[in-house]
Amino acid sequence: MSGPVNREIHLAARPDGWPTAENFRLVETEVPKPGPGQLLVRNRFMSVDPYMRGRMNDVKSYVPPFALDAPLDGGALGEVVASEADGFSPGDVVLHGLGWREYALVDARSARTVDPELAPLSAYLSVLGMTGLTAYAGLLEVAGMRPGETVFVSAAAGAVGSLVGQIAKLKGAARVVGSAGSAAKVERLRALGFDAAFDYHDGPVRDSLKAAAPEGIDVYFDNVGGDHLEAAISAMRLHGRAAICGMIAQYNDTAPPAAPRNLALLIGKRLTLRGFLVGDHGSLREQFVQEMSGWLREGRVSYDETTVDGIENAPAAFLGLLRGENLGKMLVRL
Repeated sequence: MSGPVNREIHLAARPDGWPTAENFRLVETEVPKPGPGQLLVRNRFMSVDPYMRGRMNDVKSYVPPFALDAPLDGGALGEVVASEADGFSPGDVVLHGLGWREYALVDARSARTVDPELAPLSAYLSVLGMTGLTAYAGLLEVAGMRPGETVFVSAAAGAVGSLVGQIAKLKGAARVVGSAGSAAKVERLRALGFDAAFDYHDGPVRDSLKAAAPEGIDVYFDNVGGDHLEAAISAMRLHGRAAICGMIAQYNDTAPPAAPRNLALLIGKRLTLRGFLVGDHGSLREQFVQEMSGWLREGRVSYDETTVDGIENAPAAFLGLLRGENLGKMLVRL
C-alpha cells in the first residue's frame, strides 16, 4: 500500500445467535482523499451500542443491515484532517456516524462540530450525545413521567439507564428503582441516587421488583424486554406507561421469547407501551444539551464510561457490551 494506512473493522459473517470474534475482520485500506463537500476525519472515539447487534442480521428494520465485507458504522468523534466543505477546517472536532475505522470520509452535511472546551470529547458520545438524549426523550416525552411517580429502569447501570434514573430524580420522581447484573453495579446505582436497586441474577425479576416497589410503578424504561417487561407489566399501576428503548435480552436469541406472557393486563390497567427511536426526538436536542450541561456543571449528574483502546479491540468491546461487562457507556479510543 503506497499511501498512509487506514484500519477498519468489517463484518466478515452474519452471527447466528451470539456474535463471536470470527464475525469481524480487521482490514487495512489506504487513507481516502475528500472530494467536494466531504471531510477526512481522524476518529478519536467510537461508540459500540446494543442496537448494532440487530443490524448484523440481514432483515428489514428501521435502519439498513450492515453489509458483509464492508466497514460497520456507528457514532464517532474525530478531528478534521482535510476539508473540501465550507464551514469546516482542519483541527475542527466533529461528531458523525462513521465509526469502526480510524479515518472516515464524511459528508459534511452529516457532521456536527462540537466544542472540546465545553466537555471531555468522549462526553459527546455519551452523556451529551445520543445516549443522553435517548434517556431524556424516552423518560420525559415518550413515557411522560410526572413528579411524584415511581419509575423502574432495566439495565440501569448502562449508559442510558444510569442517566434515566438520575433525570427521573431531578424531575421529581418519588421513587426510582433499577435492575443491574452484578452486586457492584447495584452499589453504583445506589451511589447515583436510585432509591432501590437489585441484581436480576438474585431471583425472579417479578419478586425483586415487588420488594423494591411494593406500591407498584407508574413508568418503566425498558432496555431489556423479556422477563423484565413481564415483571413491569405486573407491577404497573393504572395508566402506567413504558418507553421501549431496547430489548437486549433477546437480541441474540434464535427462538421466540418466552415472555412477556401477561399482555392481557394492558387492557384492564389501560397501560401504554410505546417504542421509540432517538432520531424522532431531535427537536429536544437544544433543550436537552442546555439542561444536561447545567446539571453536569452543578455536579448533579454523574456518568460512567468504559473505554477500550485500539480499533483492533472494537469487536471485543462490542462483545463485552453484549455480556454486560461495561459500566456506563462503552467506548473505543482510537
